[in-house]
Parts: sequence; C-alpha cells; structure tokens
Amino acid sequence: MNRTQKAALASAGVGLAVTGLKFLAWWLTGSLALWSDALESIINVVAACGAFAALHVAGRPADAEHPYGHHKAEFFSAVIEGILIAVAALLILREAYFGILEPKPLDAPVLGLAVNAVATVINGVWAVALLRWGRAWRSPALVADARHVLADVVTSIGVLAGLGAVLATGYPILDPIVAGLVALNILWSGWTMVRESIDGLMDRAAPPEMVTEIRALISRHGAGALEAHDVRTRSAGQATFIDFHLVVPGEMSVREAHAICDRLEAALEADIPGAVVTIHVEPGEEAKGFGLPVI
Repeated sequence: MNRTQKAALASAGVGLAVTGLKFLAWWLTGSLALWSDALESIINVVAACGAFAALHVAGRPADAEHPYGHHKAEFFSAVIEGILIAVAALLILREAYFGILEPKPLDAPVLGLAVNAVATVINGVWAVALLRWGRAWRSPALVADARHVLADVVTSIGVLAGLGAVLATGYPILDPIVAGLVALNILWSGWTMVRESIDGLMDRAAPPEMVTEIRALISRHGAGALEAHDVRTRSAGQATFIDFHLVVPGEMSVREAHAICDRLEAALEADIPGAVVTIHVEPGEEAKGFGLPVI
C-alpha cells in the first residue's frame, strides 16, 4: 500500500473508534442530536473504506484499456461519499421531525456529553492531519474524507452547544431542533463534495498558482526554443496533465528539438508532482528579444 491508501485505511479505524464513542453517548442519553452525530460518523467509516478502494484503483498503472491511467477513480469516491452524506441527512431530518412532535427528556446528559466531547477531540486531531496529508499528496479522496471529518467535528460542537442549551433551559424540544440543524449542515457538506468532484471529472484546469509556476518553468528551461503557446492543464486525482506547443527554429534538427523537450519535461516533472507532459513541436522563424515567450 502507498501512503494515501494507508491514510485512508487508518481513517476507517479512527472512524470506527469515534462512532463507537458517539453511539455510547446516544445510548446514555437517548438524544436525537447525539444519534444524528453518531449516524454521520458511520458515514465517515463507509466513506473512508470507499476512499481506500478508490485509491487502490487510482494507483494502478496505465493499461491498454486505460492508457491515461486510473486517476479519476478518486473523484468517483468523493461523489459516492457526498451522496451517502445526503442520505444520512434525510434520515436525520425524518427523526428530527418526529422528535419535535413528541420531545423526550434526556437521560444522563452530562456523562453523554463528556463521551461525545472525547470523540470530537479525536476527530478534530485526525481531520487536521488528514487534510494536511491530502493537500500535500494532492489526493482528492483524502481531502474529501478530511472535509467530511471536519464537518463532523463542526456538527459535534454544534450538538454539544445545543444540548448544553437543553440542560440550561430545561426545554427538551431543543434536542430534535438541534438534530434538524445538524442534518441541514450535513446536507450542505454532501452537496459541496458532489459539486467539487463532478468539477474534477469534467477535467478542471490546475489551480491558477500551479499554472503560473508551469509557465515560469517552461520559460526558464526552454532555452533554444522561440516560444511556447497554447499551454493547457487538467487535473485528474494526483496527476496533472500538461500539454503545449513549442516553437523552435525551422532549421533545428529533430535531435536538438528533442533535447529541449526532454529538458522541459524533466523540469516540469521535478517541480510539479504527478506531472504528465505532452509537447507538440512546430517550426518557426527566429524570434527577436530575450527569453522564451509563453503565450
């Protein structure tokens, strides 16, 4: 397993532990808000398992049927996770509705809140670590998983605050109301994940700062060429596909032009993680001025 797969597998383990604590908190109190929080954590575990499977597929090398690799499998994982989150939110909304019609007092609320708080701290630490790794390793599946865990942390904080209000006011109806608010937050989180993942499946360009770096690298390492134009990028999981046209003097030999391309590919692959470079060479007249214009 590579590092992203190990992180996804560890995320499933952490999710199981946190889910167990949250269901214990619900069992102690009978709170709908704590039940909704625990249900979201179950989705965390399922999503982490899905991310692990997607990363396994995405790590496969290119083959005859998939000559560009399997990188987009990570986006499918994030889409499925978003849909699961939405389903969980709808289930919670249903229970919150019936809870508002018949509110019930809480049992052992202080102990239940303490158990849930411990689970929230564990989740928060793990979410920060997972998000840092996902961004550093440019893994959409890990980033989606981290955002879901972060959403779970925010949800748990809201639940703790809401149940604190129940204890302070003595109004049990606040419990299902908090559960409904949790469901709406989960629904928004799921929609955001699905939207961003579909954007990735539609071959979204690399981030603007990365495109600027790519253009600077082409200009810096393209000595001997006249200009580069039609620079295009697209992101697919941990891979960034880069293609552009490189104009060289018409009298330049194929060997010399190929050497420039090799130098550019090496520079881009060294500075841009997961870069897959395609260069189209075309002849041109000698350019005036200095440097390599990138247009």
